[in-house]
Amino acid sequence: MKSTEYFFREGCFIEEWHNSARDEDLSIARVRVEPGVSTKLHSLTDTTERYAIISGYAQAEIAGEAKKLGPADVIVIAPGQAQRITNTTSEDLVFLAVCTPRFRLENYRQLEQ
Repeated sequence: MKSTEYFFREGCFIEEWHNSARDEDLSIARVRVEPGVSTKLHSLTDTTERYAIISGYAQAEIAGEAKKLGPADVIVIAPGQAQRITNTTSEDLVFLAVCTPRFRLENYRQLEQ
């Protein structure tokens, strides 16, 4: 299920590549964060998320710990961990968000306004 890119309230653009009730085990989305932008602090309940960086550089904050990321880096975010990512460059940051089980909006918890 490939869809059109849309803006998500977290502060990034999402293109769903695979997220279906017929496959509850996994979802894959392409995420784009504009230059200098930080996503809002959030967590996912009952969902492990992985960021696989395609292009650009970022600083991720996972459970209060900062990690620098670049192309081909992968970070694993456990269920319930507070997370956000900041694009630290003048070009778009693009990465895949791979969730197990699949991303469900009701599992998303925004932790800041």
